[in-house]
Amino acid sequence: MARIDLVDLAHSYLVGDDLPPAAYALKPVSMTWRQGGAYALLGPSGCGKTTLLNLISGIVTPSRGKILFDGTDVTRLSTRERNIAQVFQFPVIYDTMTVRENLAFPLKNRGVPKPEIDRRVAEIADLLDLTPNLGRKATRLTADAKQKISLGRGLVRSDVAAILFDEPLTVIDPHLKWELRSKLKALHRALDLTMIYVTHDQTEALTFADTVVVMHDGRVVQSGTPEELFEKPAHTFVGYFIGSPGMNIVPAQIRGREALIDGHAITLARGYDNLPSGAKIEIGVRPEFVHLTAKAPGFLSGRIERIDDLGRIRFAWVRVGGVRFAARVPDGFSADGDEVGLMIEPSRVHVYADSEIVEGSALEQVA
Repeated sequence: MARIDLVDLAHSYLVGDDLPPAAYALKPVSMTWRQGGAYALLGPSGCGKTTLLNLISGIVTPSRGKILFDGTDVTRLSTRERNIAQVFQFPVIYDTMTVRENLAFPLKNRGVPKPEIDRRVAEIADLLDLTPNLGRKATRLTADAKQKISLGRGLVRSDVAAILFDEPLTVIDPHLKWELRSKLKALHRALDLTMIYVTHDQTEALTFADTVVVMHDGRVVQSGTPEELFEKPAHTFVGYFIGSPGMNIVPAQIRGREALIDGHAITLARGYDNLPSGAKIEIGVRPEFVHLTAKAPGFLSGRIERIDDLGRIRFAWVRVGGVRFAARVPDGFSADGDEVGLMIEPSRVHVYADSEIVEGSALEQVA
């Protein structure tokens, strides 16, 4: 188990001096992964998350920067020398071996005494519900059982510095994914291992990790708890990518403590008098904090384009001039025609300049 520090880490698959920023699959990042933490690297395909995982594991050597395990520089060391276990998208197992032999293989390779191998294999098999299958050949098992074996091969070594998961549930049937996610979370709590989980699926990331690292275009744009990413996205991409539907992000003119959208004013909870000149200014507000109401003075007004019924909650898509908002539909709400009002909670509105969040000034208390 290890604390992992990334120091000015960056990587380009191109070779050469003075490469432009666009040539880097991973742009410079410095951050710390605490020992025993459960992390998720979240982002779309091509954002750099697998590159970062492979740098940590030693599969790829970085173009610049350092990787430290418990303060020791491991940047040029192999995966074996880093004592890393990695679980890939597709199960890496030996079909001709039994489940027991597959789980024991990493320990036998390291010369662990047989009594210890037997004890550890039994423990991991029990945690993964593989005990009934220990004597079966792996080739006869289902895809989810094979992936459990692959997970077990990573978990069976009690001395690993970290376990890295590269989209391990991709080949698993949807109805089994929840079970395996829950199992991984339970394993993390039971074993106190540093786990880093790569995925493009926000549900997987938010249900597995204590800390989610959101990546976009080769950059880490925000790292935080699931609640922090939802409540206060530091970048418009985080607002867009986290949530279903994602955050409403619309162009606006900011005038002190008001945002003007299509000529309508929205009250803000903070003041914004020093926005950077020439920046693209937008506001962001989650659909959960935009409430559909009857059209009335003082509210944004717009026209309903459609309503999506998600079972426990409904969202309306409302056109306000040249922009569109997703808004929560209150229980029992009935519109008189397509024209409606939008009630927005001021404390839930964030202001962004060139996609980065801007911290406004607190409102002065009136005596």
